[in-house]
Amino acid sequence: MTNPIPTKPDLNEYRFALYCHGHLVDLANQAHPPVALYRDDQLAHSHGATLWPATYAVVDLLGDDRP
Repeated sequence: MTNPIPTKPDLNEYRFALYCHGHLVDLANQAHPPVALYRDDQLAHSHGATLWPATYAVVDLLGDDRP
């Protein structure tokens, strides 16, 4: 049987977290954990803007702006 995960991801490389802040516009009753982790902040912003144009946030997990 082949390994279902060909290479194990290095989580230290994924420093940008995408959050959906639906709770800010009453789409949820509380904040949720990040939806996805990204290596690149521009990709995270692009994905967030596509899914939730007005209610997403990208947080640099290695920076000072942690949620």
